[in-house]
Amino acid sequence: MLLTAAAMDTVKPAGYEGRYVQGFQFYLKHSEEHKAILGYVDKVLPGEFTRIGEGKSKMDVLGVGSGGGEMDAHILSILQSKLPATALTADIVEPSIHLTDNFKALVEKTPSLQKIPFSWHTVTCGEYEKQVKDKREIKRFDFIHMIQMLYYVDDYPGTIKFFHNLLKENSKLLIVHEAAGSGWDTLWKTYRKELCTKSISDYLSAGDIKVHLERLELQYDEHLIPNTLDITDCFTTGDEMGELLLDFMTEQDHFHQSLTPDLRASILDLLRNRCSTEKEGRILFDCSMSCLLVYS
Repeated sequence: MLLTAAAMDTVKPAGYEGRYVQGFQFYLKHSEEHKAILGYVDKVLPGEFTRIGEGKSKMDVLGVGSGGGEMDAHILSILQSKLPATALTADIVEPSIHLTDNFKALVEKTPSLQKIPFSWHTVTCGEYEKQVKDKREIKRFDFIHMIQMLYYVDDYPGTIKFFHNLLKENSKLLIVHEAAGSGWDTLWKTYRKELCTKSISDYLSAGDIKVHLERLELQYDEHLIPNTLDITDCFTTGDEMGELLLDFMTEQDHFHQSLTPDLRASILDLLRNRCSTEKEGRILFDCSMSCLLVYS
């Protein structure tokens, strides 16, 4: 379901092979999720970086679950353009060696990124937290981003609290997650018992994250990123791309073989009538996201 490439390897990589990866790549391409997030980043972060960087000669950035680095590279480029006289450092937490190598290759072919000192942490969030707590000197950051990677964290409030505690004064933590009331939220909460049986043991939306933020008494701003995905092919029996997408959306090896006929029919009905809208004969699944900017 719904992950960035980063999150796919963040905690339980064994679950992401074969058809799931194909489905993820198909989803990412056709939902234009990255494009939607970048649109938000371009609109909101320049002003935020100007405020965060005021009076600072250096800014330290932490990316959590950065994958191949496409988002990080864009965020760092905005920082460089808004604060050209400010020195930058970047720490990257990404457990996948393959994706980290992709990120390093991106740095090697991008002259502007080569000016930034990178520290690579090829570990999970939990391992990084342990490493940090074992050190006497803790590095703190001016900006931390966690984009589409909280799905597999066991202790949501604990993880948020830990990374929030790494912020310097007058800094921000960015969390991007699926919006409350989105198609994902409706699907996975309606069929939590039936679908949360593999890598995902529970499901939370941005609405649930907001509850944790409020319990932690953390101030935040929320920005909604509207987005849809055409899932019309999911309702055509035997359509290869439709079946691949259904596998991905429900985290099944083979949707039509793994689930009972009644459950399949119920899920398809939900997808069509409660998770989507219809426009010009096409069924558009609501995959909107929320961006939560948390104050230090």
